[in-house]
Amino acid sequence: MMTPMEAPPLAGHTLVSQEGSLALAEWTDEGESSEERPIAGLHVHHSDDEAWYVLEGTLGFRLGEKTLTAPAGSAVLAPAGTPHTYWNAGQERARYLLVAHPRLFALIEELHGAGADYAEIFRRYDSELLAS
Repeated sequence: MMTPMEAPPLAGHTLVSQEGSLALAEWTDEGESSEERPIAGLHVHHSDDEAWYVLEGTLGFRLGEKTLTAPAGSAVLAPAGTPHTYWNAGQERARYLLVAHPRLFALIEELHGAGADYAEIFRRYDSELLAS
């Protein structure tokens, strides 16, 4: 018989598969972002898909030439090669899951380092920061 265990909260942590092929994180935006000041500037991942599931609030997305709004309960996919950006599209907190290959989480972590050279970091991860 298996002993029941309690899973730890995801918020503030990233869950990575043992094989290193999938990562999942829960993030929030308290309203500090907007379409003009997105959570992530317009960029493209040439080799990796990226997906979001909105738990609370509303996120806005630009995927290629399309702009869309994703309320709670919505899922959005940016396939590899698709320029994309996203932001909090509501007045309240947005809480969401981000699903991607672990290398994208490594890219994000490096971007938050002191003195980060964004263009070089994106290049190393087969991605590109684009002009809006």
